Amino acid sequence: MELTNAVNETKGNISHLEDLFNDTGVINEDAETVFITGDAGVGKTILLQRLQNLWSKGELCADAKFFFKFRCRIFNSFEEDKISLRDLLFKYNCYPDKDADEIFSYILQHPASVLFTLDGFDEINVDCDLNDIPEISSPFDPTHPVALLMNLLHGNLLKNSRKLLTARIGTELPLRMVRKRVTLKGFSKDHLLQYLKKFFKNKPHQASVLTQLEANPHLCSLCSVPLFCWIIFKCYEHFQSTCSSQQLLDYVTLSDVYLLMLEVFINHSSKAALNKRNKSQNETFRTKREALMRLGKLAKEGIENSNFIFNQEQITAADISEEDLQLGFVKSIGHYDGCGNQSTYEFLHLTLQSFFAAFSLVVDDKISAKELIKFFTGHVPPGKPQRMLISLFPHQSLKGPSKENLLQCREHFQLTIFFLCGLLSKTKIDLLNHLTCQTKVQKKRSALKSYLVGCVKTYMVNDFYQMCAVPRFKWLLRYIFEVQSKEVAKLAAKRICKDCINFTYCNVYSADCSAITFMLRYLQKTIVLELDNNNINDYGVKELIPCFSKLRTIRLNANQITDDGVQVLTEELRKYKIVQSLGLYKNQITDIGAQYVSTLIAECSSLIKLAIGYNKITTEGGKMLAQAVRKSKTIKHLWMWGNRIGDEGAVAFAEALRNHPSLRELSLAANHISTEGGKHLASALEDNSSLKTLWLTANEMDDEATRCFADVLKVNRSLQTLWLVENNITLLGANDLIAALREISSMQEICLKNNKISIEEATALKAEQRIVF
Repeated sequence: MELTNAVNETKGNISHLEDLFNDTGVINEDAETVFITGDAGVGKTILLQRLQNLWSKGELCADAKFFFKFRCRIFNSFEEDKISLRDLLFKYNCYPDKDADEIFSYILQHPASVLFTLDGFDEINVDCDLNDIPEISSPFDPTHPVALLMNLLHGNLLKNSRKLLTARIGTELPLRMVRKRVTLKGFSKDHLLQYLKKFFKNKPHQASVLTQLEANPHLCSLCSVPLFCWIIFKCYEHFQSTCSSQQLLDYVTLSDVYLLMLEVFINHSSKAALNKRNKSQNETFRTKREALMRLGKLAKEGIENSNFIFNQEQITAADISEEDLQLGFVKSIGHYDGCGNQSTYEFLHLTLQSFFAAFSLVVDDKISAKELIKFFTGHVPPGKPQRMLISLFPHQSLKGPSKENLLQCREHFQLTIFFLCGLLSKTKIDLLNHLTCQTKVQKKRSALKSYLVGCVKTYMVNDFYQMCAVPRFKWLLRYIFEVQSKEVAKLAAKRICKDCINFTYCNVYSADCSAITFMLRYLQKTIVLELDNNNINDYGVKELIPCFSKLRTIRLNANQITDDGVQVLTEELRKYKIVQSLGLYKNQITDIGAQYVSTLIAECSSLIKLAIGYNKITTEGGKMLAQAVRKSKTIKHLWMWGNRIGDEGAVAFAEALRNHPSLRELSLAANHISTEGGKHLASALEDNSSLKTLWLTANEMDDEATRCFADVLKVNRSLQTLWLVENNITLLGANDLIAALREISSMQEICLKNNKISIEEATALKAEQRIVF
């Protein structure tokens, strides 16, 4: 989990769940809602369940006496047009075993004792505009359910209570309502290994699964999403329990994995499967075709109407039998309605509902190719004009997604299109021919490919640079990869007219690197690829291997990359020697990884810029990097801030600086460098004529080091900017620098902010404008 600010910049990790409620990372002091976002399957619901579990044991928020949990989709299905806060709590959430009025009175007097969790804000589907919703402050007045929810989130109702709200990436909540923003990032490599050991207790099984995963980087990449990891592990578990020799190595796309999950569920629920373990996938699906079609029809109608909860009448109307339910894809859920329990149902997960909807669109002979395309380009649910929440879902069209805004539609549509692409890929033709008319499958496949070609032409030509910096371009690449069409991928590569593809802050997972590579491998030129602040990790680096020969700049800052990923990265970049700029800031690189990077610096004459700050590099790693810089005649910019190289590392960099022909910028900020290290760096500047900027912010240097820099400035005429922010410099050191500046004109700025210089002392020294206090 990562804290993000109002403009989506990462502000650090959350290691303990109680940190969700403290003051770290607060955006708006007056707001009360912690807004948690993440892609489908990344673990939002599991997080809230974990919080409830801890609260029930008294291990979370000791002052929270009441815990109310809601699925936001319930606000679509209230029988009443209007409800009050009291009804919401005690009619649709729990039945107190004591007097409800007495408990409600206590809650109103002590709102800080209440904790709400509200899951799936993106699943709200109403026919009103939130801009027209009035403010409600009375807990007894009935109002529209969504109006009640919004006033609760805003703090108009039950002010000072705590709320945790989850939603999928791309859903917006007005900042005035947001106290904190948190992004769920999924599994890193270490998390995956921990989960592997938790899931498979048997060590031989652990070793077997890990070996197979390592042999298929894309499967590893999919495992960065916890839901997909669970599905893959359940499939492995099934194969182990049936002593089957079947492997997952041949399964490439997520659609392949979901088809495999369906096969495992069907076989697991069928007694006949015990005697037919070698039954083919085609035969398995053919025997259960009608049941799968009934579930698919239900899923499709739900996707069309943004409906994710089904009552008993809807289940009966869809002719879904108890045997169909026993397959395990649809589960019964508890539902309070004030009159006892009523049977309601939902798919195991939204992604599964989207998969079944896609399955229905492909296999149903009554749906033509034209109708299939119309499903996601112009569908408006009958009788429901869908005046959607424009202020909250700006990406939602009032008329349904069109050819121009296909990739901006809500995620359940995007997922359905995604699985549609997977099911209509060439590798699924044999399976589909056993389930439906071969001619119609070919027509649907051709229509989908033609439509994707149209999307590529539209987006690549008209708005490519802006498009590639937003998530909808990520979805386009996902579709192209899932349909496994080289023709469309080549066209997309051919249409790239800009020199930079920017995926910064797009919530790109390691599995998405497969889609990126699928297109970039067909490029005929070199390009800049920016992937900062995502969740690439080591498996994503492996997935990018086929396109490193195309990249002159690769930015992988803040992506949970470890030494293993760095080893793969540097080995590939050394093969081609075309990389000019490499970003590895804020990862998990140690001295081992620093050694790999050092080899790249020394051997790759094209490398000009390197950012490797905020990692776990100590003195030894610092020495290796400094030695590599000393050998390089081309490196110009090196940013090492936020490591721990200490004075010994600083001495090594001082030696690298002496007579260096090209280095123009060097940052050793926040590296535990004391006066001793500072003195060596200052001394090295006497023999350097290339360095323009030196950052030494947040170290431990005092006036003695400052005096050395003042002396060298009288000799060095190349240095223009020197940052000594957050050190131990006093007025004495500042005066030494001012005296040196009187003798030189080449120096443009020396920054001494946040040192041991008072406001009065700084004011008295304002005459020298090149000193910034």
